[in-house]
Amino acid sequence: MTSVLLLENIHDTAVGRFAEAKLEIERRSGAPVGDDLCAALQAHELVGIRSATHLHRHEINAAQHLLAIGCFCIGTSQVDLNAAAQAGIPVFNAPFSNTRSVAELVIAEAILLLRRVPEKSALAHTGKWAKGSSGSFEARGKTIAIVGYGNIGSQVGVLAEAMGMRVVYYDAHAKLSIGSARAAQSLVDAVSQADVVTLHVPATARTNRMIDAEALAHFKMGAALINASRGSVVDIDALAHALKERRLGGAAIDVFPEEPKANADVFDSVLQQLPNVILTPHIGGSTEEAQENIGTEVATKLISFLTTGATEGAVNFPHVSPGPLSAPARLLNVHVNVPGALATLNTRLAGEGSNIVAQHLQTKGETGYVVTDLDRVPSKGLIESLSIAPGFVRSRLLMKSGK
Repeated sequence: MTSVLLLENIHDTAVGRFAEAKLEIERRSGAPVGDDLCAALQAHELVGIRSATHLHRHEINAAQHLLAIGCFCIGTSQVDLNAAAQAGIPVFNAPFSNTRSVAELVIAEAILLLRRVPEKSALAHTGKWAKGSSGSFEARGKTIAIVGYGNIGSQVGVLAEAMGMRVVYYDAHAKLSIGSARAAQSLVDAVSQADVVTLHVPATARTNRMIDAEALAHFKMGAALINASRGSVVDIDALAHALKERRLGGAAIDVFPEEPKANADVFDSVLQQLPNVILTPHIGGSTEEAQENIGTEVATKLISFLTTGATEGAVNFPHVSPGPLSAPARLLNVHVNVPGALATLNTRLAGEGSNIVAQHLQTKGETGYVVTDLDRVPSKGLIESLSIAPGFVRSRLLMKSGK
């Protein structure tokens, strides 16, 4: 029986979907590393992770039985996507399910920072009464700069504009604006005109420490920074320096360069104890609604791949949607994207008398993926021969009987 390993307290909705599909389920609350992670992966065909579990080339290559990886979150930077593709393993995520949760948190933090609520709340907790309007502003009429105008960034813009804020955005790629949002010409152009800057970019070499001392020097005096994207995007030491000098009026940070692996671990940051700073433990997408939706979305994609070979929505793999299996057998083949691979496959099928009922082929980069429906179940010898054929990465057989 196929089994799935679920790490990091993945929502019960995912467990329910896997149970309905008659899969064996192992759940763990933490994020294993090293030999513990490798050993866990060896025992399962599917794995579900969130942001704390990192799957590098070593762990992926060691997981000989692993068929697919599910990232129960938006990002996939915690997985070596190239290594997974080369091993014939598609990686699925949930790019939309927690969009609203993150957007709402960003808007809430923008209001709190503009009103200097964190600072006043901290003083009140120590018995000090700091009533006054100095340095406290409404969101209406202020400018918010959205760096990264994707699924989340664009939703932040919609909510901000509904409150009367002026929205500018900067993205590395040309994006169609929503509402009255206007594109900035550069990162400096965006941050220099904003009262609030919010970051919604992936973790890449290009975005690594994109908000450093030089970028912060272009912020408006007293502006606020919000980061609910990836911890590597902001130079935390430079941010702390700007806050201490009062060049920035506040910050809300949800993600950090180094984060505790579990809730029991100690969290330490140079931003602690600074006024008008909101620190949250990577909870941008952590609402009941978001986790429920993510659980359903990613589990459904994994089950669809397992039962039909569908890879629609995979971030590192060719997209094929073959539909339900109606033929006696379906052969799933991953190969290196070079000339002759499909001819080799079809020649071998013809050699043992298997007729092709339907065939779907797509490629992405160096990876080719072909789904072939057959009028008969191919021999075990054919599957074994494909597994050692030059340029063929992985072959898997599905049968209509489900056996």
